[in-house]
Amino acid sequence: MRTKFENGVFELRRQAETLRIEPWGKNAFRVRGTKYPEFTGRDWALTEPVEPAATVGVTAEQHEDGGWTITNGRISVWVNRVGILTFYRDGKKILREHYRSYDGTISRESRCLKVVARNYIPRTGGDFQLNIKFEANDGEKLFGMGQYQQAQTNMRGCVLDLAQRNSQVTIPFCMSNLGYGFLWNNPAVGRATFGYNITEWTSECSKELDYWICADEDPRAIVEDYCSVTGRAPEFPEDLMGLWQCKLRYRTQEEVLDVAHACKEHNVPIDLIVIDFFHWPYQGDWRFDETYWPDPKAMVDELHSMGIKVCVSVWPSVDRRSENFNEMFENGMLIRTERGSIQTYDYLGDCLEIDATNPETRDFVWEKLKKNYADYGIDMFWMDNAEPDYAVYDYDNYRYWLGTALECTNIYPQYYSRIVYDNQVKEGLPAVNLLRSAWAGSQKYGNVVWSGDVPSTFEGFYDQFQCGLNMAICGMPWWTTDIGGFMTDDVSDPYFQQVLIRWYEFAVFTPILRMHGDRGPYNIPNLDNSSFGGGSQRTGQPNELWSYGEKNFKIMRDYLDVRLAMKPYIKRLFDEAHETGAPLLRPMFYEFPKDEKCWDLYDQYMFGDKLLVAPIFTEDTWEREVYLPAGTWKDTRDGKVYEGGQTVTAAAPLESIPVFERQ
Repeated sequence: MRTKFENGVFELRRQAETLRIEPWGKNAFRVRGTKYPEFTGRDWALTEPVEPAATVGVTAEQHEDGGWTITNGRISVWVNRVGILTFYRDGKKILREHYRSYDGTISRESRCLKVVARNYIPRTGGDFQLNIKFEANDGEKLFGMGQYQQAQTNMRGCVLDLAQRNSQVTIPFCMSNLGYGFLWNNPAVGRATFGYNITEWTSECSKELDYWICADEDPRAIVEDYCSVTGRAPEFPEDLMGLWQCKLRYRTQEEVLDVAHACKEHNVPIDLIVIDFFHWPYQGDWRFDETYWPDPKAMVDELHSMGIKVCVSVWPSVDRRSENFNEMFENGMLIRTERGSIQTYDYLGDCLEIDATNPETRDFVWEKLKKNYADYGIDMFWMDNAEPDYAVYDYDNYRYWLGTALECTNIYPQYYSRIVYDNQVKEGLPAVNLLRSAWAGSQKYGNVVWSGDVPSTFEGFYDQFQCGLNMAICGMPWWTTDIGGFMTDDVSDPYFQQVLIRWYEFAVFTPILRMHGDRGPYNIPNLDNSSFGGGSQRTGQPNELWSYGEKNFKIMRDYLDVRLAMKPYIKRLFDEAHETGAPLLRPMFYEFPKDEKCWDLYDQYMFGDKLLVAPIFTEDTWEREVYLPAGTWKDTRDGKVYEGGQTVTAAAPLESIPVFERQ
């Protein structure tokens, strides 16, 4: 084994592997390994400038047995005589590579299993399937990883596919209750296994190993460290902190204007109205269908005069019949297949999807979006199907400008969002856009991420709650859901209406308050019998606050007042997110890391630093237990004050959600 420490960077060469450990931000290391002659130079999620390694005061000590200890602030790593890594926080072990192979000494790891920590398994074509194993720590809890549709908030014991899908958002960053954060800095398809015996990260196709690890005081500091190297959310506009109105689907400009005027008549102030899919003739046209949208500029002007911003849906799919298909196909702007049909998407058309990793593609699509939307005054874009949503998730069959899908597909939604974000910033336009997917660092590109097309059930509601908490840990402060879920069979079903109200009450205390959903029954006739364009697609039932009867309307309207009254507080939280990366939606342990009970509480949360929120996740439930950490707490509904350090039983009639204010 050959080692050197030079200009703050430690490098090890053993057999065919080169391993590099360098300080990367405060209390953090970046670790890279390769069996190629050189590293690729790609930074992936680590986009933010950091102080040069030679100037940060990192220290290194070589031991008599040939091992090394390298220290950067609170984190240190011991590299033993055969290159196995063990990480420490303030001298206490937090993470150790897993190996079971004889190394010439008698030790716990010196066994005859021939299991090594870092595996580079050759793939046909030259790249590697990467696999790295770490020892599991007894009692450890792990959070983050983005958004997975499951009930578990603590990821310990979970196996997670590292792949983007509708409602599954892969952000490979996790935080441990032992005081460290770990980023798998690799956008390849793979798997994360958080077993009780080992933690294992696998990439199906990569040129090098790359991860980042930090150790710090508490969850707040770890999230701040992570965002300092991956980016922070921009400033959030104050005029978007109220209600966003949406449904499947407003089919004409008359429908949009009618709803906007009805909001005024019902005294329901909205900040934004959303125009959903198939307002276009064909997928990939990226323009209004003039049959139903004859004067979009006049529509936008009228909405603006009412103080309402406008958002339009954009899909990455391009139908073969689209006016843009041939030019994009001939110029290599569409995702390629390695074999068989060239089709990548088959919903309502024979489509290919754009290659958003190609800068030429991004420029081409923005030109269309600017001409056909932004120049009319459209304020925002709903970048839907952002995964992208493949007809079949055969990742080994797709290739991008950036590389094979196996190697880099998880970063696709980030490049997709930059079609609009980069150009909006360049042209001085506000840059807040709705996305259905994200990757590490997406927070810096103006992404409001929502949790996808999810069922309208109490179980689905709870799944979205834990998704929001784990997205928050991943540095994604701008997060939302479809209030009431997306998929509804019957809007008049009392069960659904109870789900809707409980979900709405929760959403008032989340970053974005947004009405959306596909509301059945589907008995509204199509506009016409055409085989393409807006007339060919169905719509759902009304989804405005007053659509669900007087009783439900009163509850939602009252809570809209609660939301609007909180705007100064919410603005402060958004400002904090921009400055430090702090999420608005916070697990209990984020605010109370020294309270062991809070590390196991996954059915209540903090909205910012003051408000403890306890949603109702089950049907016909009219009270629930709420744990109040140390301190003094006031029930925001009746003003009653409680001393913390106890569990109280809080009333929860349908018209209210238990919320306690920290005094």
